[in-house]
Order: sequence, then C-alpha cells, then structure tokens
Amino acid sequence: MINRQLRHKFSTLAAVSTLALLAACAEQETTSTKTTNSDASPAETQTTKDAPTVAEAEEFIKEVETFYREFGEYSARIAWVNSTYINYDTDWLNTRVSTEGTEAGVKFANQAKRFNDLELPDDMRRKIELIKLGLNLPAPERPGAAKELSEINTRMASAYATGKIELDGEQVSRVDLEEMMGTIRDPQKLQDIWVKWREIPVTENASGTTMKEDYAAMAAIANEGARELGFDDVGSMWRARYDLPPAEFAEETDRLWGQIKPLYDELHCHVRAKLNDQYGDDVVPLDQPIRADLLGNMWAQSWGNVYDLVAPGDADPGYDLTALLKNNGYDATKMVKTGEAFFSSLGFAPLPETFWERSQITKPADREVACHASAWDLDGQDDIRIKMCTKVNSDDFQTVHHELGHNYYQRAYKEQSPIFQGGANGGFHEAIGDMIALSITPDYLKQLGLIEQEPDASKDVGLLMAQALEKVAFEPFGLLMDKWRWQVFSGQLTPETYNQGWWDLREEYQGIRPPVERSADYFDPGGKYHIPNNVSYTRYFIAHILQFQFHKAACEMAGWEGPLHRCSIYGSDAIGEKFNAMLEMGQSKPWPEALEAFTGTREMDGSAMVEYFAPLMDYLQEQNEGRSCGW
Repeated sequence: MINRQLRHKFSTLAAVSTLALLAACAEQETTSTKTTNSDASPAETQTTKDAPTVAEAEEFIKEVETFYREFGEYSARIAWVNSTYINYDTDWLNTRVSTEGTEAGVKFANQAKRFNDLELPDDMRRKIELIKLGLNLPAPERPGAAKELSEINTRMASAYATGKIELDGEQVSRVDLEEMMGTIRDPQKLQDIWVKWREIPVTENASGTTMKEDYAAMAAIANEGARELGFDDVGSMWRARYDLPPAEFAEETDRLWGQIKPLYDELHCHVRAKLNDQYGDDVVPLDQPIRADLLGNMWAQSWGNVYDLVAPGDADPGYDLTALLKNNGYDATKMVKTGEAFFSSLGFAPLPETFWERSQITKPADREVACHASAWDLDGQDDIRIKMCTKVNSDDFQTVHHELGHNYYQRAYKEQSPIFQGGANGGFHEAIGDMIALSITPDYLKQLGLIEQEPDASKDVGLLMAQALEKVAFEPFGLLMDKWRWQVFSGQLTPETYNQGWWDLREEYQGIRPPVERSADYFDPGGKYHIPNNVSYTRYFIAHILQFQFHKAACEMAGWEGPLHRCSIYGSDAIGEKFNAMLEMGQSKPWPEALEAFTGTREMDGSAMVEYFAPLMDYLQEQNEGRSCGW
C-alpha cells in the first residue's frame, strides 16, 4: 500500500500554477536546464551597464505573467493527455513541452536577478523573488554548464527509473518489491530485498559514473547557479521559498519537530516492543534503533503495514467502510459526488459541469493511463479536474475528499496573477486536502446514512493507531530528507561522508538503523525517488503539521466541543467564508498572512497534532510503562 503523501506527492503538478510547472518538481519533471538566447525580452535588451528601473521590472513581470498564462495552459493540457493516454507520441510531446518550460524558467530566473537590488513595491518584489525561486536547480550562465547539469540529472533520474533489481535469480519490478516489504515477515528475506534495492545507486551507468558521483557534480554546478541568483547555496534557495530567512526557517522546522517528538518517541517505543515480540531480541534489540527493513516500507517512512503487529487487541471499530460503501450502492461517481457535497455543505459553489465531463474518475479499459490520484487545474480558471482510477473502498473514499481539496483551492485563487496561483507555501496544498479527509469520522458516516450508530470511544485507539503509523511516523523522515541535502549543498557533507551523514540523521531523528553495515562506498539516499530527481521534501513535513492545525481551527469555528479526532466539519457553512478567504490568497502574500486569515495565528503549530492523538498518547504511555524507550 502506497501511503498518502506518496500517492499525492505530485497532485498540483498540472495545476496552471505554472510556476510549479516550470519548477518541474514532479514525476513528469524534466531535467533539462539548457538556456536559450532566442526571443530576448525587453529586460534582456537592456545592457548590464544600465541601472534597472521600476518600469522595466514591471514590463518584465507582465511578460512572465503572459507566458505563464498561455504556456501554462498549453503545457498542462499536454501533460493531461500524456497522463490519461500514455503512448510514445504523448510521452514525446510531454518531454518536449517540459523541456521548453524548464528552458523558459532558467531564462526568466536569470533575467529576474537583474532586479535584485532595485527598490520595488512589495507586490512586485514578491513576484520577482518567486520567478527566481521557481527554478528548482539553477544552472550558472557560463557556457556548457546548463547542458552538463541536464545530462547529470537525466542520468540520475534514468538510473532510478530503469535500474534492474534481481532477487532469487529473477528480475523483480520496483512495485512488486515495495509490496513485498509490506507483507513479508521473514527478516532475512526483508534484508535481502532492502539491500538489493540499494545496489542501483552504486552501479556504474553507461557514462562510467555512479549516482553518488553524479550527485556531487550536480550539487557543485547547481550551487554555482544559486550563488549567481543571490543565494548562498541550493539549500538556502530552497529554504527561501518559505518567506523566512533560510537559517530562521531551518530553526522553525526544528521547533515544530520538538513539539511532536514526544508523541513520536512513545510510538517508536511501542512499535519496537511489538516487533521484538514478533522477531525476538536478536533481530530487534530493545536498546537499539529499529532495523529499517522491518517497518513495512522500503524507506521506513511510514509504518502502516505493520499495523497488524502493533494494534490494540480490541482495535475493531465495529464497521467496515469499504463494505458499507458497496452495500449502499456507491460507485466511483457517487463517491466523488459525496465529496462535492461535503464542500457544498461548507458553502462552496458546486463543481463546474466540465469537471464531470473531463475528469478521469475511473480507469479506462482501452489504454494505458497514470493511476496516481491527482488534482488538476488546466487553465487557471475553471477547468479543474481529478485524475483517479477510483475503486469503491475506504482508501479511495478518503482520497476523493483529499483531491477535491486541491481543486477547490485552485479555483479559489483563480483571480490571482499566474505567478501567485499556488499554495501559500509548499505545505499548504497537501494540508488542505488532508484536513478535509480528517473529517471522515463516524459522525460524518452517520450523517451520510452509512452507519446508524457511532462506535464507542473505546474503539478510537485503533483508528488513531492506524493514522499515527502513517502521519506521526512520517514526520522525522519528512524533515531529515532535506536536512541531509542542506548539509550536502552547504559543504558540511562531502561524497566521502554522504552515506554516514544520511544514517546519522536517520538514527538521530527516526531511531532506525540499516539491517547491515553500510560503508562510505554506498549511496543509500539515492534509493529514494526524491533524491536523484531533486524534489524538495520539507513541504510534506509541513503539510502534516498544518492539516491538524487547520482541522482544529475549523472545529473551533464549528463550535465542536468533543475530542478533536471525533470532529467533522461537514455541514458547517459558517466555516466556508473564512476558509475561502485563506484559499483565495494563493501565494500572493507571505504564508503567515494566509495562515492568520483562517486560524487567527501567524505561527505554524504542532500542538494540534498532539491534541488529535491524545487518546493514543495515553494508551502508548500506559503500554510503555516499564519498557526501555529511546535509542
């Protein structure tokens, strides 16, 4: 089972938030960053000796907005066709248009730096900075650098996507291996799978280099480009996207982690004890970090697949949502209609007819499609859609509510400049969808007529355990992924210490260890898609914090007085106006202003997550009494 943050990791890819398209921070991302000198803009025609003016900056911004608006729709429609009708020709078209978009992003970012020192109105300054920050990996302007960076990135992405994995003398697909990690209980077999997966990053490619060597070369070139844009390094540039000085933002993530760490520590202690019951002291010593291959996930980033080993004995909530949906005549369309009705109950306008005409709600029988659930905004206005291969089950019921959260967000900020059509920060879009999914409570199911009686509160611990194994267990991994990259880009880690630095962070934050010794020759970070494909990960850490903060604020507005995990905001139309006020801001203001518009505070806060899981925390502390916790 693929966890939610992976399943939706690219849900805003084809939004006409074309800044995100040009940043190419998704699976359809192209790694080409070749610059072009054709079609020089008015800003380019000015000699570098001329001092830039506010009028020139305004003209440049208008040029970029026009491009984003026109090219964004064009590229989004090609990406949509490629995802819903996969063949050689649509692959070719999508690669071509992605390359064009990246080339334009490089050109615009390099032009924007001309206005670095110019005094500009706040709105214009924000647009200039977002144009620069829209480029994921900046290439320096020196001849040949962009081409070299493109070739390196292509090699790394290709190595991850096409690397062959042999297990027991047979070629095994990545999907099959991931599934095996979640179902096998033989520790030796799990170790074999885990090790085989991590052989690809240290295998030489056709150019005679390894992924680790390519990664070091990429970091050096991209750092050079980041410095030309006015940043200390690429890590500093990525952190600058969060409306705080880079060092201050790093401290902010540590503060948030500190709020939820006690909950994680109790979960870790309980899970380790239960794994010890399953495997014994030799495999799971109670005074050491947990072996990374025993947690049901290839990267030990979420632990939902070991639920059966760690759940309370009386965890059954008394109903099976999948069976309830099927027995009540739900099909895929009815599930989506139910999700739409949720938003209508908050006061939002119905989805446009084109949503129903153009969305891919079920898997077509006659062609190859991408089934990863995602939400799309193709024209920056009203052509919003979802792309799913929906099945009638509890997981997809939650997914529908989540994806529609993206669509309503996209529609809310349609009046903004194309540069501002995006989430207030990297975590907002995912947090909105997940916040809505948190309202799928027994009370909501009862209002839908799916159950007659809410289960007793004593059954909640099992439901909360399942949630925590996905959401709480994820947080340290969501944080350390970029912490490792920040250390690489800053020079704190070198190729000789890449692997050691990786495992130092994983032990410090997650309390896990590799199943076998890993020397400096390995490149274990490269076994995770987002590393060779250069997709920043901090936004997922933040999204997990914000979804609970949004949920608590909404429940307070609705007048809810019970436990936070039992609250559903379904039918609370008083929330809609304030909720939409945050959504319609898009990225036009620093995220603290958007956060304040809905929650009344300008500070992200992990305490809502802790409150949500309070009954589970009590249970874990009771279970862990007398156990040796920590590592």
